[in-house]
Amino acid sequence: MSEVNKMTEKEVFAKIATIIEDRFNYSADKVTNELSFQDDLDADSIDIVEFVLELEDTFGAEISDDDAEKLTTVGQAVSYITAHQKN
Repeated sequence: MSEVNKMTEKEVFAKIATIIEDRFNYSADKVTNELSFQDDLDADSIDIVEFVLELEDTFGAEISDDDAEKLTTVGQAVSYITAHQKN
């Protein structure tokens, strides 16, 4: 199976919205770039670590702990994944 080709921000957003729907039981069609993992989804540190691991698996990206701490909204996660995709 070949690596995923670079995805657009819209495609990355859609995948992240699906992950949020599955992991946090939050409707994907309500996900916005401004959605905060902690404030809107009540995600605790373990939820966020698991979410980041799922992002890494889904997108083939490595997210350092320092970078993961800075990803507090969906928009930040989308921008990070878009910028750090592997070819």
